[in-house]
Parts: sequence; C-alpha cells; structure tokens
Amino acid sequence: MLSRMDAAPTLVVMCGLSFAGKSTVAAGLARELNADVVSLDAINAERGLDGGQGIPVEEWSTTNDIAHERVAQLLRERMPVVVDDTGSPRFLRDEWRAVAAGTDARFALVWVRIDKAEQRRRVILNRALGERHDVTDTVLDEHVAGFEAPGTDEHPLTINATDARDPDAIADLARRVLER
Repeated sequence: MLSRMDAAPTLVVMCGLSFAGKSTVAAGLARELNADVVSLDAINAERGLDGGQGIPVEEWSTTNDIAHERVAQLLRERMPVVVDDTGSPRFLRDEWRAVAAGTDARFALVWVRIDKAEQRRRVILNRALGERHDVTDTVLDEHVAGFEAPGTDEHPLTINATDARDPDAIADLARRVLER
C-alpha cells in the first residue's frame, strides 16, 4: 500500500460510460493506493442534484469547480486522489491534467470500458434491484452520444467493466498506476 505522504502524490481520473463500474474501480484503487476519492456524483448529491435525471450544464460546471478545489487541496497536502466521474469530454480530462501539473502530482487516466449490451444489462438489473440511482434512458443516450473515448495520445490505463469487482484486476491496475 502506498504511503499517503508520498513525495509525488498521484491523481487518478476515472473515465467511462455510466454503469461501467467506475465507482467500484475508484473505491478499489483508493484502497490499494491509500487515496481519497472525490466523486462528482457525491458532490452533486451534497448540492441536492441527481445526475441520473439530468443536470443543467451550469450546475455541472459548478460541481466540477468544487471537485477541482477539493482535489487540488488534497494534492497540495501530498495526498493521492482518485476522481470518480465519467471523464468525458476530453477537455475535462485535460483540465484534470492541468490540476495535476499545477500541484506537481503524477497523473493517470483509467478508462473502464463497457460494451453497449453489458451497459444495458446493468441498467435493467439496477432498475429491478435499485442498488444505485437510476439514469433515465434520455440521459444515458445523451451520455453515450457525447462520450469522447480517450485517444492513444492520452495513454489511458484500461480495465474491462466485467473486471471492476476483481481484486486481482484492481491490484494490477494500481500497480500500473504507480508505474506511471
């Protein structure tokens, strides 16, 4: 396990479609890296907003600003951080890279990949079980249509959605993060 007072803190930014398992992977990485998780969904919830039902762009912008402030503070305190968000579009990932650079932190982008059939299966299962907040079909469709997959120039570390709960896969991913 990484020391929280590592000389160069690490900023890990999650990327992927809704229901890919980003929050699960983020929690696993946080355990492996002894990192704090900053979740944009949690910030929205604090603000009384539900992203699964659609949030105006201005509100997302405010949530993003709050997340940037929290993450920058943790990185200045030399704490590793995992940002739990969709990481789309590209400009948002670039903003997180700038936060890392501005705090002398290492940066890693983790792309949790899911195919459309598996995503749909998870949405339907969640609607039956209610394990997490629902995301309307309209919001899901807009998210899929607007998702900008990481380019090779971003050097994303990838994990398949089906491996999101596999402790060995998470440990391997954490090792790859630390090798950055």
